Amino acid sequence: MNKVRFGLVGGGFGALIGRVHKMAAELSGSAELVCGAFSRDPIQSKKAGVELFGIDPHRAYPDVETMCLMESAVDESKRAEVMIIATPNHSHFEIAKQCLNSGFHVVCDKPMTVSVNQAQTLAELVEVTGLSFGLTYNYTGYPMVRQARRMILDGQLGEIRRVSCEYLQGWLANDLSENKQAAWRTDPELAGPTGCFGDIGSHAENLVSYVSNLEMKEVCADLTRFVPGRRLDDDGTVLIRFRGGAKGYISASQIAVGRENDISLEIYGTKGSIEWKHSDPNSLVCRRNGEPLQIYRSGGPGEESVSRDHGLPAGHPEGFIEAFSEIYRNFFENIRESSEPTFPSVKDGVRGMRFLETVVTSSEEGSVWKSLEGEAT
Repeated sequence: MNKVRFGLVGGGFGALIGRVHKMAAELSGSAELVCGAFSRDPIQSKKAGVELFGIDPHRAYPDVETMCLMESAVDESKRAEVMIIATPNHSHFEIAKQCLNSGFHVVCDKPMTVSVNQAQTLAELVEVTGLSFGLTYNYTGYPMVRQARRMILDGQLGEIRRVSCEYLQGWLANDLSENKQAAWRTDPELAGPTGCFGDIGSHAENLVSYVSNLEMKEVCADLTRFVPGRRLDDDGTVLIRFRGGAKGYISASQIAVGRENDISLEIYGTKGSIEWKHSDPNSLVCRRNGEPLQIYRSGGPGEESVSRDHGLPAGHPEGFIEAFSEIYRNFFENIRESSEPTFPSVKDGVRGMRFLETVVTSSEEGSVWKSLEGEAT
């Protein structure tokens, strides 16, 4: 099979996630970077393309519009098929719209946009164009996260009663306004209406929705700005009522001193419970009344995930890049083989933006319960 050819938007000098996207997309050997618009500065874009990514300097473009126009004219056997968006949140919508209208499949960093209206517009455009659209909620790529979802769908936990998810970081406990990564994440003009929850709470929402297969009905949010002068939330907790009666919460913080990228998930049903932690991603703890505690391991007995291109023998840990890569593997299979999508899609993006907008509204109105349709309860 020919490699999937992709372009990258963002990821220039001083960026973090762009190179992660490239590594993840190329890890299985089924894709290659062929072009990009790596910086808003045309000179820096070309320089980054050559020095950071080693691509043909003629295909390191000054901007997205030029990239889409020029790539469309490249011979079909060489032109990019997929455009990856790894830029600050505020730019996702316009870039994605440009790429879709130019005939390219899109993979976008999360959150998909900065408003529900923008998200719905992209969903409609994806429907009209028939192109594939993926989101890199990469925690759903871990084998044990997918194992947990299968167990719940199979009814092994019974009726779900309680869901809790925490994502704790400490890197923004102080004012880091001179730090490039901190600066845009705490700027409402670049990050959108929420800081901590848009950045990492969005991952928690997606993880909860993916694994539990439950639909959130109402939320009650309390977002806080602890660092003086900060314009967006750096900590928050959201109570959740799910359709069907289950209850839960998401807690996210970027001022939890000493914590790294500590995301964890616990789900309790009438027959059993599961616990997964990013600090030990290759393990899934399962508890049942009257039975010994069970621990499932990636690639071990009872673990049902299919062999992956980059799969390792049991006992060899798979981590962040491998999980990220699994999302890309699923996406590339979808566009090459028309396989059933198993990656986070534009629908997840719309749902995620509705969650974030409702959380912000609930908190601003004094932590009142709000339906995910926006009506006070």
